[in-house]
Amino acid sequence: MTENEQPEQKPDPIVEAIFEALGALPSGKSASPMDIARTFADARAKPGDRPDAWRRYLNAVKQQMVHLARAGRIEILRKGVRVDPNDFKGVVRLRFPIKD
Repeated sequence: MTENEQPEQKPDPIVEAIFEALGALPSGKSASPMDIARTFADARAKPGDRPDAWRRYLNAVKQQMVHLARAGRIEILRKGVRVDPNDFKGVVRLRFPIKD
């Protein structure tokens, strides 16, 4: 590998789950991080998993949503208003940016 070549990186499965969930919604609609974590956990569920196994993925979803919002790829909403990804708290929802 030469200096200019970057190793091929696999896409993060949490990021893919966020984009898949938001892509399935009508334009301008939002999804909660909890719903995304549940969907992600359901897709990977094993027969012996507890019903609340989705909680182990919630922190990863929240970390990736902040990263994606900082990059401008999604928006974080609180009470329907876009918030700063570096300074928010409480119950939030996610959506793709709306083109003006």
